[in-house]
Amino acid sequence: VQLQASGGGLVQAGGSLRLSCAASGSTFRNYVVGWFRQAPGKEREFVAAIRWNSGHTYYADSVKGRFTISRDNAKNTVYLQMNCLEPEDTAAYYCAASRTIITSSISSDVAYGYWGQGTQVTVSS
Repeated sequence: VQLQASGGGLVQAGGSLRLSCAASGSTFRNYVVGWFRQAPGKEREFVAAIRWNSGHTYYADSVKGRFTISRDNAKNTVYLQMNCLEPEDTAAYYCAASRTIITSSISSDVAYGYWGQGTQVTVSS
């Protein structure tokens, strides 16, 4: 499966953005799709994930209540709705996918075998 991330941009603190991760070459059926982010000088960190079949979602504590991950079956796309953005959310955001991930590894980037290119999110104060 090939992943195409889009939707990044520049936004003021308190604003919103919606990122998209579209699949090609395969559907997301039976996959786990996750979002990770990496700020300059920092390690890549988990943001959110969704199990395509069940719709079960997972979030990092830092984004709970502000970010929502969802899926659109017809468009074969996963979305990350980001509200109440903070300057600390500034990073390159990456979507990733894997066919099988146990729940205890859902936040580990090494568990994902497919990656899209990053999309930059910049939040100004």
